[in-house]
Amino acid sequence: MSGRFALGVKELWVGVMAFVRMGDEALDYFPCHYGASRLTFRGPRRDLTGEYLAVLGGSESYGRFVIAPYAGLIEEALGIPVANLACQNAGPDVYLADPAALEVARHAHLAVIQITGAQNLTNCFYTVHPRRNDRFVAATPLLRAMYRDVDFTEFHFTRHLILALAAKGADRFAPVAAELKAVWQHRMTALLERMPRRRLLLWMADDPPPLVGGGDALDDRPWLIDRGMISALRGLVSGYVEVVRSPAARAEGVQAMRFGAFDEPAAQGLPGAMAHGEVARALVPLVQDLL
Repeated sequence: MSGRFALGVKELWVGVMAFVRMGDEALDYFPCHYGASRLTFRGPRRDLTGEYLAVLGGSESYGRFVIAPYAGLIEEALGIPVANLACQNAGPDVYLADPAALEVARHAHLAVIQITGAQNLTNCFYTVHPRRNDRFVAATPLLRAMYRDVDFTEFHFTRHLILALAAKGADRFAPVAAELKAVWQHRMTALLERMPRRRLLLWMADDPPPLVGGGDALDDRPWLIDRGMISALRGLVSGYVEVVRSPAARAEGVQAMRFGAFDEPAAQGLPGAMAHGEVARALVPLVQDLL
């Protein structure tokens, strides 16, 4: 492939900072569509008539508030279009419900699939919005029977729901957690099997995945996902990349991010420019080898 080259750490970071020094106004994501997909992706729209790469994931991979997300940095480093198919607050259900998006991803030369949490999945206890997977739609009769003391009309987002249910006690919540873990494993398997032959699984968070359990619903890690669950998927991918945000990237906070007047709390919970640079540096050599 012409135009492909290895980009060193220093050069890649210079590229990040070149994007950052553009002003302080809210960010334009140049929303676009690919094929017949109903989903809106981050643009500008890439030309997919030739060879291209694809990135799938949630808000972190979308690069909310970040001028140069890792998808763009990989494109800059390797000289090949990268379609950022990540969606804000997405889980596997977003893609499995959109055959057109799956078709775009399947025809990519290589796909990077971000690991997202298990709470944003429709399951036997509750349903989520098909395109905004963080939106709680309704509790099933089974969940209502288990939690008769909970008013489910109070919840609009899965995170709020999960925190409330978990606060009722670990024993009561255990069946919900077990269901979410099992559903996540099944849906991720289905998603990976629909990806191109070259596919990479990406973990990006402040901490590595726990050995068992899945961490606290309030922490930064993809919720309920542990090493055993990831290991069960390793046979379905070409490689697994684990990027834990460095102390320097954490300290950067929102300094290089662009957001409106009321979005700073949301920005504080997402990776910034330096973190995206770290993800790109981890992915570029492996992507280059697979290409």
